[in-house]
Amino acid sequence: MLLPVFTLKLRHKIIPRMVAVGRYDGTHPCLAAATQAGKVFIHNPHTRSQHFSVPRVFQSPLESDVSLLNINQAVSCLTAGVLNPELSYDALLVGTQTNLLAYDVYNNSDFFYREVADGANAVVLGTLGDISSPLAIIGGNCALQGFDHEGNDLFWTVTGDNVHSLALCDFDSDGKKELLVGSEDFDIRVFKEDEIVAEMTETEIITSLCPMYGSRFGYALSNGTVGVYDKTARYWRIKSKNHAMSIHAFDLNSDGVCELITGWSNGKVELSSLLNEADGQRGIIPANTKLHTALSVNLGNETQAAHAELCISTSNDTIIRAVLIFAEGIFLGESHVVHPSIHSLSSSIRIPITPPKDVPVDLHLKTFVGYRSSTQFHVFELTRQLPRFSMYALTSPDPAGQPLSYVNFTIAERAQRVVVWLNQNFLLPEDTNIQNAPFQVCFTSLRNGSQMYIKIKLSGEITLNTDDIDLAGDIIQSMASFFSIEDLQVEADFPVYFEELRKVLVKVDEYHSVHQKLSADMADNSNLIRSLLVRAEDARLMRDMKTMKNRYMELYDLNKDLLNGYKIRCNNHTELLGNLKAVNQAIQRAGRLRVGKPKNQVITACRDAIRSNNINTLFRIMRVGTASS
Repeated sequence: MLLPVFTLKLRHKIIPRMVAVGRYDGTHPCLAAATQAGKVFIHNPHTRSQHFSVPRVFQSPLESDVSLLNINQAVSCLTAGVLNPELSYDALLVGTQTNLLAYDVYNNSDFFYREVADGANAVVLGTLGDISSPLAIIGGNCALQGFDHEGNDLFWTVTGDNVHSLALCDFDSDGKKELLVGSEDFDIRVFKEDEIVAEMTETEIITSLCPMYGSRFGYALSNGTVGVYDKTARYWRIKSKNHAMSIHAFDLNSDGVCELITGWSNGKVELSSLLNEADGQRGIIPANTKLHTALSVNLGNETQAAHAELCISTSNDTIIRAVLIFAEGIFLGESHVVHPSIHSLSSSIRIPITPPKDVPVDLHLKTFVGYRSSTQFHVFELTRQLPRFSMYALTSPDPAGQPLSYVNFTIAERAQRVVVWLNQNFLLPEDTNIQNAPFQVCFTSLRNGSQMYIKIKLSGEITLNTDDIDLAGDIIQSMASFFSIEDLQVEADFPVYFEELRKVLVKVDEYHSVHQKLSADMADNSNLIRSLLVRAEDARLMRDMKTMKNRYMELYDLNKDLLNGYKIRCNNHTELLGNLKAVNQAIQRAGRLRVGKPKNQVITACRDAIRSNNINTLFRIMRVGTASS
């Protein structure tokens, strides 16, 4: 039974997930939480006599134990921990969509206050890899940044989508922490410093991550799922109709194994032990009946769109009464039930499958088999993996439709090994007979009808033609994993995508210019307000009511102009963030076309090119992987 240690009546509306506990004096734990009014309240009953002299902090008039930290913006993330290893107390980190504040609560001062163009949606504090100094790591608009206690930017990289959750965990058991990143595209990525070493795809946005013990970590999704991974393998999970507002790992019963503590949106706090993993019992399988499964591509017709297809059949005259499929990210609600009508029962059934993303998916099948007159059915349980690129059909080449975009690289592998990779990652027809190099295969996307060519020469040179830069990156990462390639440099060109990116970069410059002009106008208006206010007060003291009234009317008009200017700044900032996201995603995509050191070099060089506003160099790096001629 969980019993409360203390009770605190909150007089403020707290933002969900924006709560932290820190030892800001090095000894006593204190509660901090972000309010909906753009403040952070700090409950500290241990220093009642402390007085605050800095405008950022003031004492709550209703509660002597509560201090309020003025942020004056919506708080988007909050945490506490040791930022400066030379100090014996914690820092409070507060992130917004424009800034990151590292605050020294004990001394009532700032460690640093940094502007962050990509925003701060999530924050974690700790050591990362070989970086000796603790870092305040924030995840924002497809970007990750890490600052030391002086505000120095020691870590930066990009990720695939907006970041929603972060955690530090020794993922590969090497004694050093890796960064776990949960994002809007349903992916959990593992960064070893600035290199992605693993990716796991979930079914919804990852709202929370927490390290547990060893290489295990907990996660929560926006659809009510809570679970635990052990490295890349899902160890355990449950799903609720409520939402997990917070998850934490703690060894509550002192058995040496952390339990997962979940706070739910309905107010319930739940403790889950990982030692009692449930395991469903299999039904009895008749000795004379076998179940066969096959995956294929269906090009569709006038009434049905193209799709991948799962065929399930029995080995005799028994019929399939129902099929229950559990799969991640394919069906709404993670499961799909096929229940044929009584008139269409047969010994085989075909099920259309349309995965929205190119990821390998395990299909967990429960098939009910019996006879037409049966009231009870045998349940066959089996798992079949859907290949990563199941939504691409092998078709005849069409030179007129060959994409102009390409990726070119060389690997030290025999052509037959490439054929094995093709068989494992695509749904090739059974009669497919690919000869030795050189050869060329053409695939057509079942989603949009676009074509992709893979050409292999005797020298091991591979050319990939596709206008989809994400697909090209997925193909290269899949090959690198299959062939255990540590470093791979490529030459790439995506004319249409690069032209769109060029337009985005122009917009970014325009929005930056507008932002600077609006900031300057606001500063001028602020000075004018001070002048008008002084003149109005002078007129009041001199009893010149007409002049005073005129000055206050001018102030009123100027205030309206300021409000309008603020709205314009907000819209400009929103558009700027959207375009910055596109730029960060472009860098991420350019990095995914490479493997190992070339990948890290491309990301770093692209960032440097953007910092120096050298657009031509940026596109050269994306094409050939280096800035040099």
